[in-house]
Amino acid sequence: MTQGPAPRPLSDEALSNLLGKQQFGTLATVKRSGHPHLTTMVYRWDPEARIARFSTTADRVKVGHLRRDPRAALHVQGDDVWSFAVAEGEAEVSEITTVPGDAVGRELLGMIPQAGKPESPESEEAFLEQLVAERRVVVRLKADRLYGAALDVNG
Repeated sequence: MTQGPAPRPLSDEALSNLLGKQQFGTLATVKRSGHPHLTTMVYRWDPEARIARFSTTADRVKVGHLRRDPRAALHVQGDDVWSFAVAEGEAEVSEITTVPGDAVGRELLGMIPQAGKPESPESEEAFLEQLVAERRVVVRLKADRLYGAALDVNG
């Protein structure tokens, strides 16, 4: 049996680029039992601040986990199944957006890719009102460690 290629660790820059390229990842939080709780999330990566931001509602299980224990990790797959990046650190949960256009609502609005932004002031106001009605919060995962690898497989 021949040994295949070994995984190649990715540089910090390559890991940050991979995190910035994707929009879906698996967020891991810690349950009371100590077991991981995994959930697929849409996120936005801020490479300068090394923060992954997630929009969620205040009543979600992951929010309770993070308020109790802020340790979390985001796993993101690369362009193929042979590469991945992980951002690991502590997360903070914002206050609930309570007034359309408040700081949390504006942060949530800023997380939307340009193509999905509301087209008019009226639709933006409706979007901000919806965020309040849904009791949205921002989860900010401050990455203090990035790791990941790629496996160079010749097809």
